[in-house]
Amino acid sequence: MENIDFQNKHLSILLRSDGFSFCVLDKTTEKYSDVHNIYSNEKFVTPQMQLEFIEDKFIKNKILRNAKFQSVNVTHCNSLSTFVPEPFFNVENLASYLKYNIKVLSNDFIAYDTIENTEIVNVYVPFVHINNFLFDKFGSFEYKHSSSVLVETLLKKYTNSDKTHFFVNVENDEFQIIVLKRKKLEFYNSFNFKTKEDFIYYILFTAEQLNLNPEEFQLTLIGEIEKESELYSIVFQYVRSVDFIEYKNPFLTEFETSNHSNFTLLNQQ
Repeated sequence: MENIDFQNKHLSILLRSDGFSFCVLDKTTEKYSDVHNIYSNEKFVTPQMQLEFIEDKFIKNKILRNAKFQSVNVTHCNSLSTFVPEPFFNVENLASYLKYNIKVLSNDFIAYDTIENTEIVNVYVPFVHINNFLFDKFGSFEYKHSSSVLVETLLKKYTNSDKTHFFVNVENDEFQIIVLKRKKLEFYNSFNFKTKEDFIYYILFTAEQLNLNPEEFQLTLIGEIEKESELYSIVFQYVRSVDFIEYKNPFLTEFETSNHSNFTLLNQQ
């Protein structure tokens, strides 16, 4: 089948342990033509299963199967990362930064991002087997960890505020908490959850550790969470002030998708 030539089109891909999302940006109009979230019914047990799932979806999707893009970005969303203060960072010690949080294998490839406008380096293990597949298909591309994109974007958006901002970004059965204080990153962590009680527990525990009063701080929701959901309902029970991030995108309105959804994917360019 003949390839689709996407002149001036940029492809963004967000890789997760249970699937992936992608969108296409027209660099001329600065508008998105496609946003898709593709989930598996189960967490991948092995890297090979994850790769086979993605290969299958690329074959079945005509945009991913046939299109040639001007540029491609990839974001890796997993819990295999840690932030390191830049003054203490040494590229020769990548594995040592991760070993206290996760089990690092001798053959693991470790990457790092320098987070813009901070003195923070994000050290992480990417889905290197998926990177190899994408390189074979598209050639060279840039990639980052999702936490790097998330923190960078929020710091830019709230650069003029001296207030404390408490963000919760929901991605299926995982979520991240980001707290900014006086224009700097105060806290970041990623959590897995199964129930709404797990969800609110981690939020309230984090607030307690940071001496933030649920009656006083503003909690801003991002990602796959809606006002009608049980996650929102339980948060609203315990936190007085809750809202959704202000992010206007004409494409999302046109396709009846929430303005706060796919935040990390749409901000990785």
